[in-house]
Amino acid sequence: MRRREFITLVAGAAAAWPLVARAQQAAMPVIGFLNSQSRQDWSHATTAFLQSLGNAGYVEGRNVVIEYRFANKRFDQLPALAADLVRRKVAVIVASGGDASARAAKAATDTIPIVFSVGGDPVTTGFVASLARPGGNATGVTLITAELELKRLEFLREAVPSLTSVALLADPDNPRFADDTKTVREAAQSMGLQVHVLTGRNGSEIDTAFATLAQRRIDGLLVMSDPLMISERDRLVALAARHAIPAIYQNRELPAAGGLMGYGTSFQGVYHQLGVIAARILKGAKPADIPVEQPTRIELVINLKTARALGLTVPPTLLARADEVIE
Repeated sequence: MRRREFITLVAGAAAAWPLVARAQQAAMPVIGFLNSQSRQDWSHATTAFLQSLGNAGYVEGRNVVIEYRFANKRFDQLPALAADLVRRKVAVIVASGGDASARAAKAATDTIPIVFSVGGDPVTTGFVASLARPGGNATGVTLITAELELKRLEFLREAVPSLTSVALLADPDNPRFADDTKTVREAAQSMGLQVHVLTGRNGSEIDTAFATLAQRRIDGLLVMSDPLMISERDRLVALAARHAIPAIYQNRELPAAGGLMGYGTSFQGVYHQLGVIAARILKGAKPADIPVEQPTRIELVINLKTARALGLTVPPTLLARADEVIE
């Protein structure tokens, strides 16, 4: 090959390479990741999601693109963020961080597949036709929070036999606020407990709720399931310690951070499930044919160090039922 022909060939290949790379990138499937919270607070969840995708053969930046849209706890931003993902023509929307994200995604599209995580019954809310056969463009994981709240109340009373009053701390902006607090209030009253419903939409309001809790000398606290309460876990644990309030939370992350007890699903496990379902859809499965899943593991975690600091002696029968005891 002559020198000039060789140079021309090399130059042509170099010029064509960016076009090829862009074409390959454009050919990658795009996942829209919609979440009501902040990326920083939800980093543990996104990590589990990415690991699950990787196990299924999808690696971000290599053969899949992920468009992240975090509302940073501003629920009113979710519809616009969902609409933006629809305009982006993503292959699937993963709507996480509570029922509000799923509702925004469903309102934005009835054609793009949606993988959701919700706390309530997705049939009752209209997200799917049935758990076994969703029948539309959405499927995902339901966390069955109402049932878990009642079990948390039972565990709290067992851990604190002298309990006569209990506070329920919940985010009033949560779509399930009214139904879930009503259910738990009625159950607590049937146990002979005085019930106080306290609300918190942000850190400042949570501070105020704890001040009220201390002022009323309430015996125990049930922190209701909500993405906000996961984001504010360090604040919650610190306030409960400062006011010496026995509290039970929605999963192991809080007792691991110093809270007394947690009962519920593993957040990492839920986001692993979301990754599995999203990968199935990328490989051609239809949401209508993928059953809605429930958590694969529900665990009771007790922090004995915190119990001792509160002056509590956790009954041996309760310790024996714990999946994990933190010394």
